[in-house]
Amino acid sequence: MWDPDWKAADPTYGMPVDAVEELWDRKILNVKGPHAPKTASRWLANWSTLHQWKGVQRPFNEPGIRKALRLVMRASGRAPQRKSRKPVTRDVLNRLLVTCTGMKAIDLHYRAILLIAFAAGGRRRSEVASLRHSQISTAGPIKLRPTDSASPMVPRVRIALGRTKTTTVGQGSLVFAAGRAAIALHEWMQAANITSGPNFRQVCKDGSIGANSLTPQSVNLILKKRCRMAGLDPADFSAHGLRSGFMKQAGRDGIPLVDAMRQSAHKSIQQAAGYCDEQDHAQSLSVRIGI
Repeated sequence: MWDPDWKAADPTYGMPVDAVEELWDRKILNVKGPHAPKTASRWLANWSTLHQWKGVQRPFNEPGIRKALRLVMRASGRAPQRKSRKPVTRDVLNRLLVTCTGMKAIDLHYRAILLIAFAAGGRRRSEVASLRHSQISTAGPIKLRPTDSASPMVPRVRIALGRTKTTTVGQGSLVFAAGRAAIALHEWMQAANITSGPNFRQVCKDGSIGANSLTPQSVNLILKKRCRMAGLDPADFSAHGLRSGFMKQAGRDGIPLVDAMRQSAHKSIQQAAGYCDEQDHAQSLSVRIGI
């Protein structure tokens, strides 16, 4: 039934004015204008999960709501925004690594985080923050240049992803990191004496290692801090740039998309291919067809 209180709706949000004012006072609203459809979709997913935990019937998966959300997505005039304005490709990563070349605990810590997050398939910040010692094991070394018989061997580590955004613990997804990423991880674990529990932990100002794992937000702040130190604009980069940068770099290096997806654990070809911009795509096609 129509509610007369909704006559005084804020035209921007479609909610009663007093409700909008209260949400602003509580700092729940922090963006002018209606939220993006994907934001609304994420909120509905969170509410659905909360209902499930509480054992309450979930109305969010009903056909009517799902159809309405699809229509809103299609009708929205807002272009999807990337989580990181710019990708952290190899050249950007190398600039960040220059800022943590020392042997202090903080340098070893940040170097391992950046290299593992990138080399292990562009891991999400939540996956990096929650990585545990039990998920990491040593794998056999590999050639630096596989087609060169005289190529030196480099160390390699195996990482069991466990539960991620697109996988569950039982799916047994494995990724690898080799070369300088594996070395950086070993140096950090050895310096911090990590033999169990969280792998990436808080490092105090005095250099002591805490017992608690990092938060996903901490991974993002680490990246932005190193961007600032490297002379890059932190506003252009976020932790997700390591994931998009891995896929973009894989495309530049001529790595088949299916192989890159196996390492990144992407499930959607459209999502994975979306990280390659038009210029890279055109260049790749030109090389392949001999232009």
